[in-house]
Amino acid sequence: MAAAGATRRRSVRVLVDEAHQEAWSVRPDLSAAMRPEHPADASYAAAAALVGGRDASVVVNTDGPLDDARLETCDVLVVAHPSDPKWERTTGVGSPVLDATELDAIRRFVGRGGGLVVLGETEQDKYGNNLNVLLEPFGLGIGHATVYDYEACSSTPSWVIGSIEGCARLGFSPRARRACFYRAGVVVATGADAALVGFTSPSADPPGAGLVGIAGYGRGRVAVFADSDLFGDDCIDDFDHVALWLDTCYWVGHAAFTRDRSPARPGAGAPPGWRELRDATEALRSIEAPDGSVDPEARGGGSAPGLVDAVRRAVAGIAPAYAHEEEYLAAVVDDLTAWSDGGFAKPDFSRSLERFHPERLRADGTELLVVFPMYTPNSSTETRFEALRVEIPWPAWIAELEASRFDNAKFVPLHLLDATSGYDGECAVLFPETVSVAGPAPNAFGGIFCDREAAHLRRAVRAAAPLLGLELPPDVDALVASEPLMRETYLLWDLIHDRAHSHGDLPFDPFMVRRRLPYFMYALEELRCDLTAFGEADALARDGVPSARHVQHAIVLDRLLRFPVTGTRVRNYDALAGQVLFGCLHGAGVLRFTDNRLSVDWDALGPAVAALRAEVDALYRAGVSSSLVAYWVEAYALVARYVRPNVASRWASQRASLGGEADPKAWVAAVHEDEFPLGTFYERLRSRLPATGEGAPRALVTAPAGPA
Repeated sequence: MAAAGATRRRSVRVLVDEAHQEAWSVRPDLSAAMRPEHPADASYAAAAALVGGRDASVVVNTDGPLDDARLETCDVLVVAHPSDPKWERTTGVGSPVLDATELDAIRRFVGRGGGLVVLGETEQDKYGNNLNVLLEPFGLGIGHATVYDYEACSSTPSWVIGSIEGCARLGFSPRARRACFYRAGVVVATGADAALVGFTSPSADPPGAGLVGIAGYGRGRVAVFADSDLFGDDCIDDFDHVALWLDTCYWVGHAAFTRDRSPARPGAGAPPGWRELRDATEALRSIEAPDGSVDPEARGGGSAPGLVDAVRRAVAGIAPAYAHEEEYLAAVVDDLTAWSDGGFAKPDFSRSLERFHPERLRADGTELLVVFPMYTPNSSTETRFEALRVEIPWPAWIAELEASRFDNAKFVPLHLLDATSGYDGECAVLFPETVSVAGPAPNAFGGIFCDREAAHLRRAVRAAAPLLGLELPPDVDALVASEPLMRETYLLWDLIHDRAHSHGDLPFDPFMVRRRLPYFMYALEELRCDLTAFGEADALARDGVPSARHVQHAIVLDRLLRFPVTGTRVRNYDALAGQVLFGCLHGAGVLRFTDNRLSVDWDALGPAVAALRAEVDALYRAGVSSSLVAYWVEAYALVARYVRPNVASRWASQRASLGGEADPKAWVAAVHEDEFPLGTFYERLRSRLPATGEGAPRALVTAPAGPA
């Protein structure tokens, strides 16, 4: 699986300097030459591999100055303990002293958004470098000292154990809590935009001194450490060093994630005739009745023949640009003709839907033209004609995962290039079930707009997190900041989630059964699929797939911060799935809402989610041997353990009066439209979210064929 991750686009370019007599190298051959008896004591290869296995590419400056031209090629610069060779075994290139041109170039680099990581040492002044001159503009420095601690130490008093803390003012919320500094100096922070985030213990000499400092400067960020050994190959697995290294690299690289935007796509330019098709379809939409029909006697109805002819001509005219959809687009023209000849009754586009097979066209960058009468879930329950230009993202790494691990021939990820106004709302799917047909729709594909889902979550987190005082770890903050990284995350999440609907211990697939079920059953199914994706992502992360950890973060943030406060409370099963997750995590102490601030123990998420998944899976396994109503009752009990039922609930207080199991419809009818209301946490959050604007949640409505 690691090979799949290697083909991904990288958000951050990290430049490790080895041209100024550094005592560390990311190149194993050079580390071995520097310290033949113990190469790990001169190697940062493991540290480089860690960030290279996430969202960064790592390159080395082997010679030449750190000037503007060199720094233009990177987002983060790492300078690891330059030294006069009389004190350390070094890379053997250049001078440990940065010249004035380099100092000015690095300062400008940070000011325009670059990240800088500087690693110093004990007795800093003796090494003959000028790191303190480099750090002075940023309000940071490395003091000439050696810290000792006879209590908080590892093996020897000079190997001091320091505490790592966050700094909300500078947006630093690390996962790391403890680190060992192997013969360290001290870090000082004198600037207004600088702060200490790593400290010696009260028993140390000196007590409470700085070991790690950070600073903001212009649009960039700087981090400095009083020791360089903690990230060496032989120490990086100690204490919380891995977390601290990744925290630092994500934090200083934040501007790169913020600037990260999806590149212009080759198919993004509209082909000739698209505007005419879109405008004609828009005009046709305006005269349709809610079921998609047109009454020739109603206002505007008389224009239907001309508008249908305009749409038909536009489709035929644009079809050569979509030769891979030739059969489908010809059927669209035929269905339009049949609809017009039939007097514009409720549309039946069975013929064209049977010929629409995006699942057979999964190649990265493939553009599709889609024209159907449909309703748009989460946007409108009314059937209207829609015209869309969409693109299929299918990079090699996701194709490899689908072929080898998550086979799902019907899954079609999509990006929306342009569309008629039915897609102005929150609709993020293109399903056969939404197309207007006379009979059952063929279940050939499931299209999910990863770009729209990514945008929804980024908007929701940006709105909710400040209101809740929620501090995001640097990697989660980077995910929210980066548009393409979030899209890529949803691509993997949706692949696993969509497949989970048809795999596992299933007494039923509630979205495929042709009957109404209590809406909390749909909530449990959505939750089960997300819990499955969370667990699979954990395995993928261990196998080296970089996006997997982001999938876990996105699942938690989406279920906790977006769905519960989005849309109507009428049978909102997505909201209920989020409420159950919140109730579980809050009860386990993974979430805390204290002093009007929400905190998350990010490292405890995995075990808590795994426990909830086991509980849901056990319910599903038991459901195979239960009657339908008995299964619903057990499912209701599971949900009610985490979310309090409505005080008017017949299920909670009058279940005995609902009778036996002979009439399941009576049980469905007894479900309150808001059977599990929002708790005070979510009511408070919803009341504080803006009603309009960038952060506002838009309405979610239940589809006509949705749950009762």
